[in-house]
Amino acid sequence: MLPSLRNVLWLPVCVVLAGCSEEAPQNRPAALVKTELVRLQPRQTVIRLTGDVQARVSTELSFRVSGRVIERLVDVGAHVKAGDVLARIDPTEQRADLVGAQAAVAAAEAQLRLAKATFERQKSLMASGFTTRVAFDQAQEGLRTAEGSLDTAKAQLGIATDALSYTELRASAAGIITARNIEVGQVAQSAQSAYTLAEDNARDAVFDVNESIFLTPLEGSTVKLTMVSDPSISAIARPREISPTVDQKSGAVRVKLSIENPPAAMTLGSIVTGEGRGRPVDKIVLPWSALNANLTGPAVWVVDPKTRAVALKNVVIESYETNSIVVGGGLTAGERVVVDGGKLLRPAQIVTYDGENS
Repeated sequence: MLPSLRNVLWLPVCVVLAGCSEEAPQNRPAALVKTELVRLQPRQTVIRLTGDVQARVSTELSFRVSGRVIERLVDVGAHVKAGDVLARIDPTEQRADLVGAQAAVAAAEAQLRLAKATFERQKSLMASGFTTRVAFDQAQEGLRTAEGSLDTAKAQLGIATDALSYTELRASAAGIITARNIEVGQVAQSAQSAYTLAEDNARDAVFDVNESIFLTPLEGSTVKLTMVSDPSISAIARPREISPTVDQKSGAVRVKLSIENPPAAMTLGSIVTGEGRGRPVDKIVLPWSALNANLTGPAVWVVDPKTRAVALKNVVIESYETNSIVVGGGLTAGERVVVDGGKLLRPAQIVTYDGENS
């Protein structure tokens, strides 16, 4: 009796619940979302890099002879002109060699005068028949030997004179001293770098960049340079040299840009910013709020234009920007994508959006 009564009491409740479960999906309101039609739009990449200004020609200056440094006339940062004396080494040894070379020339000249006199005498006697052919040939050979000895002595004198001049280190061109490697009292070896001279000619802007930057072709062939310390100072530069190798420590590629008519304020060592623009390329750009994800990766909600039902569609993200994403694949122009209000959506849910009849 009791079980049958319990069934009678529960029957209306079950009927009500069954009716609710059948009518709920039909009466649930469509979710209001914000959408956009996918379209291609021209996109230009702006490349900004930081580098510094360097001399195009940097020369290592060194003494040609060895000796003890007795005088140093310039320091780092000094501007020098071509021919200016930068440092001197002790010339005692070179002066002694010069005196010896001069004495050798004097002795060779005396020997030449004696050989000439002997030859002229033998020549006269030979013409008169009062000497032998052997004596004449010996006098002639002695003259040639004396002439050769004098030439050798003069060459040694020239070498000794040059060696004395090499005790003074002079600037090979006008420029700025950027490094110094000698001190007074130090014994400098020949060919040892004493100064580094940044020559006053063309200047380069040097950047260390990631090799992936070369995947974006520049629009035009110029780059705008701006000084970090004073943005009002700018110049135009063109690519001049790209290193063919990647630095093993930094993983960067060194790029040198030739600065056209560099301003006077853009001195050596100035920190500059280089700005270049890539060629415009058609891309799909969406607000960052459109991005969702599923088990296989990034995805966006796509609205079926006929049923207004949404579905997650996987996309390939080319790059992430500050307020947007660049889609590299997965979408085609004309598709409608949910860009706001998609966080609580589920597959096949019906949505409504502004301008859905457009």
